[in-house]
Amino acid sequence: MTQDVLAYPKMTMLTEPQCEAVHHASLEILRRTGVRVFHKEALDLLRRTDAVITDENLVRFPPGLVEWAVKQAPSRVVLCKRGTNQAAARLEDMEVNFGTGSDCLRYLDPRTQQHRLFTQQDVVDCIHVVDALPQLAFCMSMGIPADLAQSNAYREQYATLLEHTVKPVVFVCDDRADCEAIVAMAAAAAGGAEALRLNPTLLLYSEPSTPLKHSETATGKLLYMAEQGLPITHSPAPMMGGTAPVTLAGGLALGNAEVLSSLVMHQLKRPGAPFVYGQGLHHMDMRTMISVYGAPEYQLARVLVMEMGRHYGLPTWGYAGHSDSCVMDEQAAIDSAYSVLVALLTGTHLAHDVGYLEGGLTTSPEMIVLTAEVIRMMRRFAEGVALDPEAMALDVIDEVGPGGDFITQKHTAKHFREHWQPKLFSRQRLDDWVGSGRPTLGKRLRDQTVALIESHRPQPLAEGMRQEIDYVLNQG
Repeated sequence: MTQDVLAYPKMTMLTEPQCEAVHHASLEILRRTGVRVFHKEALDLLRRTDAVITDENLVRFPPGLVEWAVKQAPSRVVLCKRGTNQAAARLEDMEVNFGTGSDCLRYLDPRTQQHRLFTQQDVVDCIHVVDALPQLAFCMSMGIPADLAQSNAYREQYATLLEHTVKPVVFVCDDRADCEAIVAMAAAAAGGAEALRLNPTLLLYSEPSTPLKHSETATGKLLYMAEQGLPITHSPAPMMGGTAPVTLAGGLALGNAEVLSSLVMHQLKRPGAPFVYGQGLHHMDMRTMISVYGAPEYQLARVLVMEMGRHYGLPTWGYAGHSDSCVMDEQAAIDSAYSVLVALLTGTHLAHDVGYLEGGLTTSPEMIVLTAEVIRMMRRFAEGVALDPEAMALDVIDEVGPGGDFITQKHTAKHFREHWQPKLFSRQRLDDWVGSGRPTLGKRLRDQTVALIESHRPQPLAEGMRQEIDYVLNQG
């Protein structure tokens, strides 16, 4: 921050000694308790180190091995637009990139306001909304189509994303075979495997199993992405009070141990492979036994996780633009604004789940559009205020003098556009609002969302790429 800019400071909760305390707690978990690893190659890699393996697959890690792995992973990752070397999302410094979530069961139709199962066309419509909104830097699948055959579903899902947006894709999949097929499709669109490695257009989201287990399928995906030199976030989801201690500190230390043990295996496979730090630290509402998104503890967890990622010098993965509400209402709007501001102030590099309602069971394209407007507003707040001589305007103040006005000044004409202008929110006063038919935010939101769905057409894939992707899909 320079003297010429007054900006909101980065949100911090952990001092460097406190980050070290969390790190040491996680090292103790890995040394004393250990993790279960159910993947043969990963166990073979670990046997070549000072790790201690007992009871066939219980792995305990010496601190030096963990700290070696942290030092190997790159501090910066760039995701590119489809078929180009143009950066779409830079995971560095305080850059914050927003995107959607994956695999919801239900779709909240903006035309009918009804919840129903996703169709393939609904997924395409949602992708078009994301592709059209400049506030969103990446895309995830958002829904599980009920009208799509379940065999090779994740591969079909990725092919749909690849066809309908130029933005980078964060994908999910079932196993290594899915990974291989999806990477082959991405390479076809990128101009080959080497071009994809240099200009990655995709990132895998996967998870170890809390508490302290690394399944065969998840670890297989982890090692494959390392082998290919492509980015992954292997983000556990500790449920405080369920699969993790009920306290934020205990859940953080446990989840951190799971991330660090994942990172060790990842870097043993290919030192320097890109790895994005994150954990979906949630808590359980003990009255309802549901996982909570809209709560101060959830946002505290986001800050703590980002602090630890920054402590390790790793790119970070987080959450924003979501709600526990089942509909696009005032609760959803408040949750969206709260989470977006936290993501911006913590410098979350990739903030996903924009558009989630019902705690991640429903996707609402209206929530996506609303959150895009919130992102615009909150980015302006986070930018801060210029304090240079031009902004101080002392000469202008002196020229206008007591009792004058500034509306006719060239300085005003030069700078008034710097003030944020809404595209969705209303600034009408009562008479004008009544005269225009009393439009509510909900009405404007529905109209904008439906207009985007009906009007936006993404840049099409080249025909040769389409044929290569079809070939990969047909390999089964």
